Amino acid sequence: MKRRQFCQLAATTATACMASPLLASDSAAWRPKYLLGSCLYGYAPVADVVAEVRKTGAKAIDIWPKVHGNQREQIDAMGADAFAELLAKHDVQLGCLTQYRLGPFRLQDEMRFAEKFGCKTIVAGGSGPKGLKGSELKRAVGEFAEKMKPHLAVAAETGVTIAIENHANNLIESPDSMKWLIELCPSPHLGIALAPYHLPQDPDALAGLIHELCPRIEVFYAWQHGMGSTTKQARELEMQQMPGRGELDFAPIMHALAEESYSGWTEIFMHSFPRGTAIADTTAAVTADVNRARDYLASL
Repeated sequence: MKRRQFCQLAATTATACMASPLLASDSAAWRPKYLLGSCLYGYAPVADVVAEVRKTGAKAIDIWPKVHGNQREQIDAMGADAFAELLAKHDVQLGCLTQYRLGPFRLQDEMRFAEKFGCKTIVAGGSGPKGLKGSELKRAVGEFAEKMKPHLAVAAETGVTIAIENHANNLIESPDSMKWLIELCPSPHLGIALAPYHLPQDPDALAGLIHELCPRIEVFYAWQHGMGSTTKQARELEMQQMPGRGELDFAPIMHALAEESYSGWTEIFMHSFPRGTAIADTTAAVTADVNRARDYLASL
């Protein structure tokens, strides 16, 4: 290679590395596998939300029921065949069903429903006593894991992974609870839906937790606490839950996911208040802010 060509190549490579440090790492080929949450659009028609999926860089949708969204109820009303036609029309996959309302022990019918669509992920919360620490917490997590066994048998039959989200005021809330859950329940059909919103907003600690939980993380919510989501506040304050708007530095987090070659879903996320409302005034504005967050994550 001539000196001039070498200098041009070196300059091009340096520019690319400066634009995205992730591209400079050993995990250069890694990209998030995006999943679009239907509840970001409130109670918008499911047909309208499915039409937005590909516009956000995602290929799959996470369907939410009331009260956060109502697209799951809309699917029951329109019928499974009509929903399958809607997905096919827009070349979209049913990637996930979120079902806090049913909880972890009443998912049998939902797993059968997921199987019809080749959907591999259902998110639910944990179940058990709250506010525990140390040996008491580990024992309670072990009891929860034992109770999950018959449900995980159905998950195995249907090809589903039940992802338990860390959630405030829940048995599965703290980093220890998640680490013990995957230790005490080795089934590949149980995973973690990791929600930074519900954890201390320490980017290095969150990155370390990702290293400890991978490869059992099934869903990663690109979601920070910001100004919270449980009281009425100005839209610009509420939206600080979105990546790139609040104070949380997602760089260590995204680098940890890349280093682990994380293969689960990444869902750009926030909650609106009151629940059931869209995060922005129009469908197009919701999609635009998801893409703004996606651009931010890609820049890290």
